[in-house]
Amino acid sequence: MIKGLHHVQITIPQGMEDEAKKFYCDVLGLQEIEKPDSLKGRGGFWLTIGDKDVHIGTEDGFDRTKTKAHIAYEVDNLAYWKTKLTQENIKLLDGIPIPNFDRFEFRDPFGNRVEMIQSLNP
Repeated sequence: MIKGLHHVQITIPQGMEDEAKKFYCDVLGLQEIEKPDSLKGRGGFWLTIGDKDVHIGTEDGFDRTKTKAHIAYEVDNLAYWKTKLTQENIKLLDGIPIPNFDRFEFRDPFGNRVEMIQSLNP
């Protein structure tokens, strides 16, 4: 039986960890957590969001801009994120409307598709 979601992983090009930390930790405000010693040699880093983790792995030879795969961050102030990301010169894309949610998408500096989503029913 599946009990829940433990973590998700996205990838960045190898050797881009410092740039990725600037975006994910400094711009998005996510908190880095320590990887287990047994995995440190593989590159990348881990983040925590509430009671879930996001693992940033490294992978070359993959065009992230050609996939619909994405991570969606639930937020409580979508307007704040639109302003913040626009100030960081991130191009925002309108998401296809879905009932009871407001959302938008963007590509992170590495091409990963990202969604910000806010419930309209608090």
